[in-house]
Amino acid sequence: MDITSTAALHALYAQPRERALKKQLAAIDVHAQRFIELSPFVVLASCSATGAVDASPRGGAPGFVKVADPHTLLIPDAPGNNRLDSFRNIVEAGGVGLLFLIPGFDETLRVNGRAPLTPEPQLLARCADERRTPKVVIRVQVSEVYLHCAKAFMRSRLWDPQAQVPRETLPTMGQMLNDQTGIRTPAETSEQMCQRYAADL
Repeated sequence: MDITSTAALHALYAQPRERALKKQLAAIDVHAQRFIELSPFVVLASCSATGAVDASPRGGAPGFVKVADPHTLLIPDAPGNNRLDSFRNIVEAGGVGLLFLIPGFDETLRVNGRAPLTPEPQLLARCADERRTPKVVIRVQVSEVYLHCAKAFMRSRLWDPQAQVPRETLPTMGQMLNDQTGIRTPAETSEQMCQRYAADL
């Protein structure tokens, strides 16, 4: 039988410890800011007005997400597949969840808030780099910030070289997409794909 109430859910688990509750902050503090400055990767979760959910990876040089102030983060747009799933959700509903990762760190940083899209020139310029100026910036209005423990990464051994899966274990991205879409494109090695992507990173 499925769990259909929060009472039934909480009956299965102990109460969270005091530190787990108190670690949630309402703004970016010095430790969260440093974590974001070191992070080259964030997962952006969003939800549409109808409840459709999406989680999208975003990457750049460490610190590509800017801390404008303790209550505001700036995430620049970057070239992608133009599906605009996350952006459409943000326009419709506005809520986002962020999960920041640092290579080699088992801890992560979670940030939740509201996030309008903006083409404001001053913010675009602030998020520009040597390659491009973004078309839009996600201006995250921070409401919740907390460090997440290392257990998931320890269980998964994500950074352990001995746990890495050889790329040839799966077909190339192009081969998988050919099978999934029925659209036949020329065979492309992973190295060729990386070279093609490099011009648009």
